[in-house]
Amino acid sequence: MKKAAKIILIITVSLVALGYGGYQYLIYSTKQHSPEEVVNHKKAGYDLEVFYNRPYKKGRKIFGSLVPFDRVWRTGANEATTFETKSDLLIDGQTLKAGKYTLWTIPGPESWKVIFNDKQYEWGVTRNGPSRQSEYDALVVQVPVETTEEVMEQFTINFDESASNVQLTLSWDLTKVSVPIK
Repeated sequence: MKKAAKIILIITVSLVALGYGGYQYLIYSTKQHSPEEVVNHKKAGYDLEVFYNRPYKKGRKIFGSLVPFDRVWRTGANEATTFETKSDLLIDGQTLKAGKYTLWTIPGPESWKVIFNDKQYEWGVTRNGPSRQSEYDALVVQVPVETTEEVMEQFTINFDESASNVQLTLSWDLTKVSVPIK
């Protein structure tokens, strides 16, 4: 009886180790195709940070196809994108309290909804679609789409500073949207 218990224990431990190793390999291989990026903006009284994963275009049609119009997008790949501010911000006349948020978007052909969500999610999607739960939306703004002249091969989030405010910009393919922050 003791021999059977040892065999079962060895098999169980081996399966757990293989499962964990497989999961780690899946994360590693996914991140090779959509590497992590952290963008900071610490100027003019702002202390902002975005963590996201950057997928590539790879010849694909992006908006309206790979990223469908009028459906929630995790705004990047892999884990949910996060946005952190150390102080309260004014975005489109609405206050976003200091804190860490997940950043979601609903792309459209003419405008996008940009969503700051209070809840932190381990991964950006589940089997049923995006992880976002709308009851945790802290702020939703609608911004116009800009068409760029040059293709942005890799999804990019930046902070652009102008004389009056900072813009959180999201660019990919021939599309760019900007969220004004004061």
